[in-house]
Amino acid sequence: MEKSILTVGRRKEAVARVRLVPGNGKIIINGKEIKNYFGRDVDRLKAAQSLEVTSMAASFDVLVKIHGGGPTGQSEAIRLGIARALVRSNDKLKPILRQNGYLTRDSRMVERKKYGHPKARKRFQFSKR
Repeated sequence: MEKSILTVGRRKEAVARVRLVPGNGKIIINGKEIKNYFGRDVDRLKAAQSLEVTSMAASFDVLVKIHGGGPTGQSEAIRLGIARALVRSNDKLKPILRQNGYLTRDSRMVERKKYGHPKARKRFQFSKR
């Protein structure tokens, strides 16, 4: 594989454009190392899960441009983008990633606020008199 692979991962409002390049396992997000971009260990581990499960962490460098959402949505969007790129590089990795649920787009979004309600589903207190 001499070229880079481009894929997109999405979660909530976060959109991650992932570029997989042959390398030695560096993950760069918006120009920063992953440990400098994500403050929590949970988000760092979540973003790199696809590489860890397939034992490909030392084979590729990952370059990510991401916008929108918060840290959790962004880390899960990166995980999906990396998983899609790995499948494009090697079809034999698909069953492992599918089994762990890393190829499934999580479609849950924040529900919109309705008029006459303080939040999406919460109601104002009912007064009988």
